[in-house]
Amino acid sequence: MSLEETFACYVGAYYGVREMDEYQLKEYVLHDLEHLIEEFVKNNPLYGINLEEKANEIDNNVSFKTKLHDALLVLPKINGSLELILLIKDRIQELKEEC
Repeated sequence: MSLEETFACYVGAYYGVREMDEYQLKEYVLHDLEHLIEEFVKNNPLYGINLEEKANEIDNNVSFKTKLHDALLVLPKINGSLELILLIKDRIQELKEEC
């Protein structure tokens, strides 16, 4: 995965978790994701990319289902709770059934 793709995955995970209203401790996870993104950007400068614009593009144009998949990839990196992971899997299953 390229640095830009990794950044997009981390940001997508953030926005996916942000939409998980049924998880009451999501603010703590969002804080951890913010820290992960900040550290990634600090250690891997993405020259020529407007990070704020890229984050807005991900928020507005990437499907909710993709953001949830990103969260499943990223949460183990920050030791995300099993409860949240299971909630996300359930939500993905619900989205599949709606289609």
